[in-house]
Amino acid sequence: MADLILSIESSCDDSSIALTDADSLKLVEHLKLSQESEHKVYGGVVPELASRLHAVALPKLLEKLKSRFNDIKAVAVTTHPGLSVSLHEGVIMAKALSVFLNVPIIGVNHLKGHIYSLFIEKEANLPLLALLASGGHTQLIKVENYDKMELLATTIDDSVGEAYDKVAKMLNLGYPGGPIIEKLAKEGDENAFNLPVPMQNSPLVAFSLSGLKNAVRLQIEALGGAQNMNRRQICDLSASFQKSVLKHLLQKSKKVFKKVPYKNFAIVGGVSANEYIKNGFKKLCKEFNKEFLEVQMQYTSDNAAMIGRWAAEAYRAKEFDTINTVKAGSTKKLETGNFLK
Repeated sequence: MADLILSIESSCDDSSIALTDADSLKLVEHLKLSQESEHKVYGGVVPELASRLHAVALPKLLEKLKSRFNDIKAVAVTTHPGLSVSLHEGVIMAKALSVFLNVPIIGVNHLKGHIYSLFIEKEANLPLLALLASGGHTQLIKVENYDKMELLATTIDDSVGEAYDKVAKMLNLGYPGGPIIEKLAKEGDENAFNLPVPMQNSPLVAFSLSGLKNAVRLQIEALGGAQNMNRRQICDLSASFQKSVLKHLLQKSKKVFKKVPYKNFAIVGGVSANEYIKNGFKKLCKEFNKEFLEVQMQYTSDNAAMIGRWAAEAYRAKEFDTINTVKAGSTKKLETGNFLK
């Protein structure tokens, strides 16, 4: 019989539960319900609404897996980082299941889960450098093994995904902004507007997009406001914005590439679905003779499959948590390296 790990993800606005075979790493079940349509009305994620929707969705998903309860040998749950009210719903369920099934519990760092989204249904290809780019994070991480990860650089203000969402909101394009901006940018001229590349003269290896976001706002105002812009102008501004974002990410990542000679590189998180950014990094990897690892498209956004995949490593190592130590919003963080000092 298989040793199955039941994993729960509720860090933001996606409710997800999965079953992973700890031995073969096979993804036995993967269920997910998105809240995108509910939050779109408000132009972004509303934490209290997200929490209430998780409270309804998670039990519905769990009901579909009742027939496999006897095979579950551990329960894994995202504990941090994320929206505390959303995380709380997943943690409550995980604790109840751990007690009911009399199996150990594994608390999972959401960021580590994203890195292991690369290795769903296969063994990990480590070590590697990873750019974690999502709605909440922009980080360069050195990964040695499942539990030894070093934070080399992070954002000092807006994340990439957050900047895309805010620019889309300025242009009255809707939510989530990332896919919308990327689609419009394909029709635009990325050289139409001379937008700044953040921190290009700064020696600091860190990310910052608030200045670029403000430059976009000023450009929109100069054009008479989003309501007075035509489609060509919106497409051109989207393309110009995306060009500056990519240049910024590449310039800072290149500094790390020169110092960390790992063969493997990957982009993980929601932004890893962006083809323009992905293609830019593929070229950089060729320049440095690195192998570019890709996340399958269905696992780029938040999901329980990646949480279960990381938890399989902890299960194999017999590293479990306790009911009392697993808490929503745990403050455990990745170890910070020397690049930010």
